[in-house]
Amino acid sequence: MVGLVGLTAIALNGVVGSGIFALPASVYALLGAASPLAYGIAAVLAALVVACFAEAGSRSEDTGGPYLYARAAFGDFAGFLVGWMFMLSRLAATAAVANAFVDYLGYIDLGGVAVLNVFGVRGASTTVNVLTVAKLVPLVIFVAAGVFFVDPDRITFREIPELGSLRQAALLLVFAYGGFENANVPGEESLNPRRHLPVALLVTIAIVAVLYVLIQVVAQGTLPGLAASRTPLASAAREVMGAPGGWMLTAAALLSTLGSISALVLVGPRIFYALARHGQLPAVLARIHPRHRSPHWAVVAFAGLAWGAALLGRFTELAALSAVARLVFSASTCLAVPVLRRRQPELVPGFVLPGGPTIPILAAALSAWLLGGLTWTQARIGGLGLLCGLAVYAGYRWLVPVLRRGHGPPGG
Repeated sequence: MVGLVGLTAIALNGVVGSGIFALPASVYALLGAASPLAYGIAAVLAALVVACFAEAGSRSEDTGGPYLYARAAFGDFAGFLVGWMFMLSRLAATAAVANAFVDYLGYIDLGGVAVLNVFGVRGASTTVNVLTVAKLVPLVIFVAAGVFFVDPDRITFREIPELGSLRQAALLLVFAYGGFENANVPGEESLNPRRHLPVALLVTIAIVAVLYVLIQVVAQGTLPGLAASRTPLASAAREVMGAPGGWMLTAAALLSTLGSISALVLVGPRIFYALARHGQLPAVLARIHPRHRSPHWAVVAFAGLAWGAALLGRFTELAALSAVARLVFSASTCLAVPVLRRRQPELVPGFVLPGGPTIPILAAALSAWLLGGLTWTQARIGGLGLLCGLAVYAGYRWLVPVLRRGHGPPGG
């Protein structure tokens, strides 16, 4: 079973992925010296969404995360679409990380992590815990050492960034704070999730908010030409600690990639399992291994699809699909919170948001605002993913029952 430490590690591992090792350069190129302020603002906005996931997660001990919340609040159809988009986001994110990794090493990692997950959640969770520590420690060392070398003249808030640049940076940063929702999924394999999940999510967003702001401060305060750097953290670490610092952050980036894949392969198959258990995907995906108690066929299917997507898809397309899908299931979870309060008056959640519906509505509005900032390419790819989900739902809702009746006994 996954306890509080394991859930926190899953959430942290989901948020602190390989993107933070390149993100400081992208944000600095958009916002310049005011970049750390944008991290803080984005953290507050992301915390609204995290809080909604905390309450929604404290209302259920089943496996499925956002799929279950949408299904309970809005019905089977909406639940399926949210579950489908959540599953696509995990597939696309896994494939994008493997795609961006060095040659075939990412595919080897994906296969090895999949095998580990077939042997049960305990080993997979332990791996996530170890990799979380392995990638956080170098980042903490980088911040602790680099803060003494920061040039304060490179960090100012005198100029207000343009609205267009701020919106682009907000998209980058809110997604950088995403991934915490991984901890919402393995409910049945977690120990007291109603109590532990809200703590894990809120601790995660607090840790990450402080860490990200400090990383940006150190990176732009120590590395001239940050905006043009392809390896901003490794280059900044070399400025502060010499060659060993650069190698340390490079190794941390590789471990972070492996950690992200580990968390995604732990979570992704559980969405397959949840959908299949409710008759919305093939029943074989809901089978549990008799010895290891893992959804082994769901793990195999998820890893195979992610592998194929990594080989055939382009990073930009995969990232766009993951981005749109994340906004969809984030908005649905936020909107589900006030609905679940009305529909489950007898249920006592482990965590309740203050302010009535105010925070869920603000968080959903944030997701809608970010959806409005998508490019045409991102919207087209996301729409295509949604249409595929509609086709699958229609097949299982109408076509499969007809085929089953056609193969039944005469008069059946």
